[in-house]
Amino acid sequence: MSSWRDNVRKVEPYTPGEQPKEEGVIKLNTNENPYPPSPKAMEAVSQIKNLRKYPDPAAAKLTEAIASYYGLSKEEVFVGVGSDDVLAIAFMTFFNSDKPVFFPDITYSFYPVWAELFEIPYEKKALDQEFKIRIEDYAGENGGVVFPNPNAPTGILMPLDEVEEILKENQDVVVIVDEAYIDFGGTSALELTRKYENLLVVQTYSKSRSMAGLRIGYAMGNKELIRVMNDVKYSYNSYTMNEPSILMGAAVLEDEEYFQETRKKIIDTREWFKEEMKGLGFTFPDSKANFLFASHEKFAAEELFEAAKEKKIYVRYFDQPRINDYLRITVGTKEEMEALIEFFREYFKEK
Repeated sequence: MSSWRDNVRKVEPYTPGEQPKEEGVIKLNTNENPYPPSPKAMEAVSQIKNLRKYPDPAAAKLTEAIASYYGLSKEEVFVGVGSDDVLAIAFMTFFNSDKPVFFPDITYSFYPVWAELFEIPYEKKALDQEFKIRIEDYAGENGGVVFPNPNAPTGILMPLDEVEEILKENQDVVVIVDEAYIDFGGTSALELTRKYENLLVVQTYSKSRSMAGLRIGYAMGNKELIRVMNDVKYSYNSYTMNEPSILMGAAVLEDEEYFQETRKKIIDTREWFKEEMKGLGFTFPDSKANFLFASHEKFAAEELFEAAKEKKIYVRYFDQPRINDYLRITVGTKEEMEALIEFFREYFKEK
C-alpha cells in the first residue's frame, strides 16, 4: 500500500440529484426552474466577445447590477460560482474558532460536508416534530450559525422576526441565512443587514432566475464581511466568474416583469399542486419554496420514488433518518405536475 494514501483527506461527499440524459423525462428532482431565463439573458450573449481573455476578477458588471437591484453599494455584494461556492468561501472565511457551528439536522446536506472538509467543528440542532427550527437551540455558545430560509428539503419558512431572534442571540459570530428559495414565498433577511453587521445573506440565480446552468450565486452583507470573503477568494482563485455568467447575470436583472411573471406561475402551480396532493392522501409541511416535501399515508416514499422513475418521472428521495418516508418534489410546469398527479392516481388505483 503506497504511503501517499495516509495523507489523503477523507470526507463523505455531497450527493447531487440525478441528471438523467434520456429523452422524455419529467425532471422534478433538483429544484430547477421549469421556465427559461429572461430573453434579456440571450440578448446579452451578443456582448460576449473576449473569451480568449481572463474575465474581470471582480465581476464588476454583475456585482454592480446586483447592488443596484437591491439598493446596496458594490462593496456590500460578493459573487461566486453558484451559492455553493459562495457558502463554501463563507465557511472558510468565518468559521475558524474551536467552537462548533450550529445548523439544523434536516437541512441542506452540503453544510456537514463543508464542515468536514474544512475541519470545522459543528453541531446539528434537531428540528421539532413539525420540522421547524427551534430558536432556543441557537442560543448557546458557538462558532457561527447557518440555516436555509425557507429550509430545504422541508420548504418551511421562518418568519423574519424569528430570524432576528437568532441574530439577537448570536451577535459575536457570523450568522448566514441561505435564501436559495426566498423568492417563492418569503421576505428576505436583507433588511436586517443594516441592523446586524454579522449577518450574511446568500442567494442564487439557480432557482427563481432560471439560470442553474450558469452557476451564479451571491452574498450580501456589510462591507467588512464582503472584504474578507474576497480576501479568501483571491487567495485561491482570482477568476471565479466566467464572462457569459457576468454579462447574462447582469442582464436578467433588467427584466423584472418576466421575473415576477414566472415566479407567480410557480407559486400558483405549487398551491394548486398542494390541494391535488392532499386529495391523494399525501401530507406535507406548508412549503414556501419551489418544491413539496411529501409523505403518503399508505405507500412508502422509496416505493413511489422507484415507481415514478420507471415512468421517467424523477423526484428526490433521501434515505436518511427522520425523512426516509418523504419525497421532495420540485414544482415544474402545470402540465408536468398534472402528469405526476395522473401517475399517482393510476398507481394507487392499481394497488
